[in-house]
Amino acid sequence: MAVARTSASTNLPEREEVTFPSGKETIAAWLYPRSSNVAGEKSPAIVVAHGLGGTREMGLGDFGAAFQKAGYTVIVFDYRYFGDSTGMPRQLLHIGSQLADWAAAIKYTRSLPTVDPSKVAIFGTSFGGGHAMSMAVRDPKLACAISQCPFTSGLASTGTVGLLALPFIAVRAIFDQILGLFFRRIIRITLAGDSGEVALMNKPDVVAGVRALSGQLPINYVGARIALWLPLYFPGWAARKAKIPIFVAICGNDSVAPPGPTLAYAKKIPKGEWKVYENMGHFSIYKGEDFKTAMVDYLAFLDKHVPVATK
Repeated sequence: MAVARTSASTNLPEREEVTFPSGKETIAAWLYPRSSNVAGEKSPAIVVAHGLGGTREMGLGDFGAAFQKAGYTVIVFDYRYFGDSTGMPRQLLHIGSQLADWAAAIKYTRSLPTVDPSKVAIFGTSFGGGHAMSMAVRDPKLACAISQCPFTSGLASTGTVGLLALPFIAVRAIFDQILGLFFRRIIRITLAGDSGEVALMNKPDVVAGVRALSGQLPINYVGARIALWLPLYFPGWAARKAKIPIFVAICGNDSVAPPGPTLAYAKKIPKGEWKVYENMGHFSIYKGEDFKTAMVDYLAFLDKHVPVATK
């Protein structure tokens, strides 16, 4: 494993590039080793992944570093078909494959010699926040989960796109689904668009918000076929079956993942905790004071359910 970055202040490897298998693909990830002030041979760990078309370069490094500083070993990974992970065609967004990648990342994290396999938590944001809810149900051995500004209702999020754009999205999605039966190719649909544009996200704050995550607008398309499956995905509804603690961070001004349905779902999680950040938007929670505010709550939740033993 090659050290990618080093913290000059502590001389601790800030993160390392690692890979692990998921099905036939190779998943690329950052490993943030535990801090040197953690007691014992093994530490708790957190697995982190992004949302709709997102990669680890889009703001997740800040979360990895913050969790590491608190004493956790952290894995931040790219889904197959995205970022530095393998898989063809590129930019294919497939819900089942992404959930399989989550399972592979959790398995890999549990196998690390410095990690206590009984103390692995997960953190997902946006579409990944929905996946975190799904994984909380699928893997009851997880210590806990954090779901940030999550996609919880396919219908609610689809409704934010607007009636004028939906027919155009649907046509592209159908053709892409048919194409995928015969070729390893995709028909593109824009991810982040301006208000009213034919895109999966097209609210006024979307383009600037996505650009702010990495300082530029990243690869801005995915295979259109995902639009056929998004309305059928309800991880918020599934979360009512979760047996582990879940913290749901709800952005009160979320334009992409409507806060109303998310709050309703959060209240039905048996061991659910939630907080509505009234003045935060879907993209503001990744940076600045909003990030710092949310991180205080995340660390308090983690300390309650998967605490770090310090020297």
